[in-house]
Amino acid sequence: MMHEGTVPDHWLKAPDGMPRARAFGLPLRGQPGPLNAITDVDGVEVGMTTLNEDRDGKAIRTGVTAILPRGKAGTGASCAAAVHSFNGNGEMTGFSWIEESGSFSQPIAITNSHSIGAAHEGLIRWMVANRPDVARQWMLPVAAETYDGFMSDINGVHVRPEHVIAALDGASAGPVAEGSYGGGTGMVCYGFKGGNGTASRQVELGGKTYTVGVFLQTNFGSREELTVTGTWLGDILKDNNPLEDLVRSGEALEGAGSCIGIVATDAPLMPTQLKAMARRVPLGLARTGTTGSHFSGDIFLAFSTANAGVLDSRIPDADPAAGTPRAFDILPWPAMNGLYEATVLATEEAVLNALIANRPMVGKGGLAMPAFPHAALAEHVTRR
Repeated sequence: MMHEGTVPDHWLKAPDGMPRARAFGLPLRGQPGPLNAITDVDGVEVGMTTLNEDRDGKAIRTGVTAILPRGKAGTGASCAAAVHSFNGNGEMTGFSWIEESGSFSQPIAITNSHSIGAAHEGLIRWMVANRPDVARQWMLPVAAETYDGFMSDINGVHVRPEHVIAALDGASAGPVAEGSYGGGTGMVCYGFKGGNGTASRQVELGGKTYTVGVFLQTNFGSREELTVTGTWLGDILKDNNPLEDLVRSGEALEGAGSCIGIVATDAPLMPTQLKAMARRVPLGLARTGTTGSHFSGDIFLAFSTANAGVLDSRIPDADPAAGTPRAFDILPWPAMNGLYEATVLATEEAVLNALIANRPMVGKGGLAMPAFPHAALAEHVTRR
């Protein structure tokens, strides 16, 4: 049930040609940006390094995703930011400093659970090489993770700092790879092949258009929970679920995984308003069925590209104006409802894109993870 020619091609196809959720005519609400991706927020760049090979009898299905809030050129200028931990069985470095200062100014790296150290080191090495003016002071970069140990030799710690540097160097403002690329390479979502998903929404406020973009590394949910635009598919698509055998044998836990979410906007917001947006990401996840497993680390970061550098918390260089007040533009709280809705809707679509724009994969121990069956959309969702 394709609708090519009626909407922008980037809404329908991922960069590798796989169909996205909108290619099937799903009843998705809201107006996306031109790419329907987090890179619709001006300045945001995304890059990935993918490790997908078999070496010395080990299945390596992993990688790293880099997100630069102001692109390579603008790195170092602070963004207002906030974080929210929906369930803390996961890790995101830099969390406490963002909570304290309401801002951050360095790139983000998302990878697997056992490669946080390499991601953190890669971010620092890239900053030292590319922004020595920032690197000469303290750095608390954001490195986040989800677990790919079902599919990949996670204890082999195959992601190295140079892979992070390559992802940062290759970052661009164009379409974002979805499915099994970068940090999402070995991830599983609702018992199907998971990974990266992204989407955006445009919001009209006070005669001006703002953009909200969401990027998710999806690795959460049990098959029985899966819901697509209000249609429960968990009972219909219960077959061919290799994770069930792992759960029965005690090698896996039902619903285990995690989800890292990055919300970007060009709307001028205070950190407290961004915290409120980050708290809405779980509502978007819930629209796809999850009830939030104890074994899923779900952590979300929201930032604004407006007010560049105003919340800079670095030590000033004998700046005579360092002690003077700074102007900070904000939208009033009553305007937040449209941004909340945009966050929820873009999050829901990002999950669906991660599932739909994906392929089957064979991983560690021969575990064959199926891709979400596209035929189910026409048979059970769009015909309701």
